[in-house]
Amino acid sequence: MNVTVCVKRVPDTATRIRIDGSGIDSTGVKFIVSPYDEFAIEAALRSKEAVGDGTVSLLSLGDASTQESLRAGLAMGADSALLLIGEVGMDGLATAKALASELEGSDAALILFGVKAADDDQQQVGPMVATLINRPCVTGVASFEVNGDMAVCHREVEAGVEVTEVDLPAVLTITKGEYEPRYASLKGIMAAKRKPLEEKEATSDPVRLRVARMSEPPPRAAGRIVGEGPDAVPELVRLLREEANVL
Repeated sequence: MNVTVCVKRVPDTATRIRIDGSGIDSTGVKFIVSPYDEFAIEAALRSKEAVGDGTVSLLSLGDASTQESLRAGLAMGADSALLLIGEVGMDGLATAKALASELEGSDAALILFGVKAADDDQQQVGPMVATLINRPCVTGVASFEVNGDMAVCHREVEAGVEVTEVDLPAVLTITKGEYEPRYASLKGIMAAKRKPLEEKEATSDPVRLRVARMSEPPPRAAGRIVGEGPDAVPELVRLLREEANVL
């Protein structure tokens, strides 16, 4: 069974971000594979191991620096990677079209995405790609099993767990669940240097959504102590009612 995982290079979630006009100042910023995409890579590797055959390939849209993130995925155990050289921005549809142009006609039984990217939190590229290449899609999958020509997906919902069956080939977006990403071993890191990582120009599509400006959030107002112990309750209730308007 062949599985393709679409991944995105994002700033490390522990990095302190500085605003620079319409974007972030990338000086000194560490970039990583988006954490939800790491869940998807882990899910793909486990599916391959369960079947005992097939390949796991990675696909990403970005500039040459995205190679580092793809190598990290190869070190986890993926077999190959393809980097589409192109612009990545807030226009999820443009990104989806670039990925779909490469995935159209793919022999992958499963195309996996992280449920969202850690930087823009849009949760839309995976379903858009599924629509563009005419494949069924299940989003927010916490775990799944492949049963013949079908995938049985488990989705965590408010009332419990929803079980959805979908015919293969299909697109799934993976959320945090049982797929805790494995650590890359030294052997895996060394092997990643020899695994195929191709580059090609992405099929261009006009980017119609751009960020005009970014700014820091306003500073938080200083707190106020209204008293201590039970004697402070009446004043606190009055402030919540008259000033905060929450009662």
